[in-house]
Amino acid sequence: MAQPTSPQQTRRRTELAGFLRSRRARITPADVGMPPGLRRRTPGLRREEVAQLAGVGVTWYTWLEQGRPINASVQVLDAVARVLQLDVPEREHLYRLAGIPFVREPASDAEVVGEEVLAILAALNPLPAAVLNSRYDVQASNATYQVLWPMTSVVARHERNVLYKLFTVPECCSTIVNSDSELPGMVAQLRRAYGHHMGEPAWESFVARLTEESPLFAQLWASGDVAAPGPRVKVFRHHAVGTIRLSTSSLSIDGMPEHRMVVYRPVADEDAEQIERLRAVPDPVIGCPKHGRPLSEVLAEKAAHTAQAARAAPDEKIPLSR
Repeated sequence: MAQPTSPQQTRRRTELAGFLRSRRARITPADVGMPPGLRRRTPGLRREEVAQLAGVGVTWYTWLEQGRPINASVQVLDAVARVLQLDVPEREHLYRLAGIPFVREPASDAEVVGEEVLAILAALNPLPAAVLNSRYDVQASNATYQVLWPMTSVVARHERNVLYKLFTVPECCSTIVNSDSELPGMVAQLRRAYGHHMGEPAWESFVARLTEESPLFAQLWASGDVAAPGPRVKVFRHHAVGTIRLSTSSLSIDGMPEHRMVVYRPVADEDAEQIERLRAVPDPVIGCPKHGRPLSEVLAEKAAHTAQAARAAPDEKIPLSR
């Protein structure tokens, strides 16, 4: 005899159905290596295409997307999440809606962007380069970028966000000198991307957190300005060598919608020389001379907190700053 369905379960299945449809609509055949085909009425992948790529039955996936009371295993949800190219917060949301416990495991850069993209990042050295999503999370970066911008490289993955670091560190510790001209444009790009993610828990919580912690972000966000990504000149400051002017170029990545590889090129010969000096610094200071700490100290503290958290509370977030 079937168990009665509670109103909460019904609502959750309805939310699950809508979430799956919205994720499917944003993935194009080209994103998963399929030919586009002719006369496609579906804005993204078809249900049968998701089922085929995930290795599940078409009827089962259709019922899942219709919100029917069916059971889903961890393995099947993992396969669906892989095809729909969900990030970690989206996977967590999927599991919660499906009523399956989700264990957040730290993902390596290779698991997020793939070995091929990591190899390209490494080959770009000494040019700084990183892969960012539309929320400015740093998904992977090369060695030069990690020295140039350690605030988004040596911290835990959930803290590797460019915007959050720029808006919450003291101005004297900020990596970017020309923040007055750069920050409004970055927030405008974030708002443009936000239009595709309204109502999603990960995005709503991110915007709410920044709004609460940064009056400047709250002001820029309230302006309602939107902008598309484009080439920029950013002036970085590193107290070991001085300022470095870099021009940015954003490149799309096959199979990773809403992600881009950002490559930083020296504006002049002296900027290239500054990068080489920075790469030669054995133990750079993160932050300004007054508030900053050597990279070695930060890494040692991180290792100590990681070991302590593993013994006491594995799910506890690890603070890396005082």
